[in-house]
Amino acid sequence: MRFWPRIFVNAFIFLALAGFFQSSLAGGFQNSFYVSSVWIALLASFVLALLNAVVKPILFVLSLPITILTLGLFSVVLNAIMLELTSWFVGSNFAFSSFGTTLIIAIIMSLCNAIISDHFARA
Repeated sequence: MRFWPRIFVNAFIFLALAGFFQSSLAGGFQNSFYVSSVWIALLASFVLALLNAVVKPILFVLSLPITILTLGLFSVVLNAIMLELTSWFVGSNFAFSSFGTTLIIAIIMSLCNAIISDHFARA
């Protein structure tokens, strides 16, 4: 998938997950992920893309031994770290209540992006 469509898809996923985590369906995770507006979601998506292009390759190389030991599962933690960095850069308009919530968001985003990327690859 190209750069701008991925930015818009990630912004949409951010908004959808923030809406879900604000509802009572989230149970104990209610109010644990906050996005203040569509523009903040777009900004966060853009910042995440920049961080994934610049910082993530460095972190991946540095964490390669632990990633190998965990059979690749540490990559989910790296994705959560990227989301936390995004939250730090964007500010209080894009926030997670805990690192556990960030891990859950990272897993859901990875699954959604894999499904959507596969759909666009077939089209």
